[in-house]
Amino acid sequence: MALNKKSQSKIPTSKVERATRFLKTGVKVGTNYVKHYAKKTVDPNRTKEDLHEDNAKDIYNTLSQLKGSALKVAQMMSMDKNVLPKAYVDKFTMSQYSAPPLSYPLVVKTFKQFFGESPEALFDTFTKSAVNAASIGQVHQATLDGKKLAVKVQYPGVANSVKSDLRMVKPFAVRLLNMNEKEIEVYMGEVESKLLEETDYELELQRSVEISEACSHLDNLFFAHYYPEYSSKRVLTMDWLEGLHLTEFLATNPSQEVRNQIGQALWDFYDFQIHTLKTVHADPHPGNFLLQADGTVGVIDFGCIKVIPKEFYDNYFILINPYLLKEEAMLNDIFMELDFIVEEDTPEQKKFFTNTFRQMIELLGKPFHYDDFDFGNDDYFQEIYTFGESLSNMKELKEAKQARGSRHTLYINRTYFGLYSMLNQLQAQIKTTKPAFLENPV
Repeated sequence: MALNKKSQSKIPTSKVERATRFLKTGVKVGTNYVKHYAKKTVDPNRTKEDLHEDNAKDIYNTLSQLKGSALKVAQMMSMDKNVLPKAYVDKFTMSQYSAPPLSYPLVVKTFKQFFGESPEALFDTFTKSAVNAASIGQVHQATLDGKKLAVKVQYPGVANSVKSDLRMVKPFAVRLLNMNEKEIEVYMGEVESKLLEETDYELELQRSVEISEACSHLDNLFFAHYYPEYSSKRVLTMDWLEGLHLTEFLATNPSQEVRNQIGQALWDFYDFQIHTLKTVHADPHPGNFLLQADGTVGVIDFGCIKVIPKEFYDNYFILINPYLLKEEAMLNDIFMELDFIVEEDTPEQKKFFTNTFRQMIELLGKPFHYDDFDFGNDDYFQEIYTFGESLSNMKELKEAKQARGSRHTLYINRTYFGLYSMLNQLQAQIKTTKPAFLENPV
């Protein structure tokens, strides 16, 4: 089914055009603040929610027209529900799989550039309208020799605009994420490297095949077959997978047994990638999974993959061992390795950052401390959101002279936040298999 959205006939690709759009949006946001405080003088009871809604709409409209890196950052921020006002979360979540699609002539142009032919010449049928449009590319449905296919086409200019887009989106991110400059530099640096990988569909093809084959033995998961002969650096062709996105699926009122089965499949998928493959599908938002009534899960979009360095893995994941959190000397050494604390810290700063990150790790590692865990426990998630809110307001973190935490933590934490969020929406009860090092005390 094609998207019911007006298509774009042109995407601004030059740095000047894109910078101009950002500048205009910045002016709009500034105007919204002026309007808000003017109205507040008349109505003192007016809340910031109206301001957030106006800003979210203006920022999203610009990012969705620009596509690419800027829209991807909005998508990532929408997953961090504890650091954004609800208006931004609601609007930015749309970027996950319902951005305005690209017009068909631009799709044809991409095909002719990489295959020398139009889509109609390569496939038996090809939908002129996109059936799904997100931040980096959009998906069309095609058929060939009786097979139904999904053909992902990248937006023009996305790969070339990553670096400049992130520079321009930085002021919005600083304000919305409430981070200091040092933190945002680490955040943006890691995001840039992943986004550049996401624009390389040849790399995605390779990783899609490797990871789906490696995970094919896991229960209740299914994967697409990929077609290298109909793929290129900017086009990726695979089997069409049937299923519903999470919100649509939950609207069918599935049983607790089915929700548990799906949740367990998602947990096992991520557990195997992280602790066995050391390579993980680091984009766990609902748009990347297709759920079926029999409790099986289709996995799509292997564009965002985080390869976990061994040294980081060894230091980071041993922290979910509850016994280690009581071993001050060993904990101090690991926190130094992971840049949670640094040599220049005063004794007071070391104490503050050690206690803060110990609390964070204990909270996020709680599912690993039990044989079974109920992700439907909203009290647990309220703890996480409350702690996240307190972090964003800590002056010690805002005033820190350097970012805290290894850059590798960004996508690993994002992966777990995304997984936990989906399991919470499913209200799933999970058997949490433990890494071997959790079986014995330190």
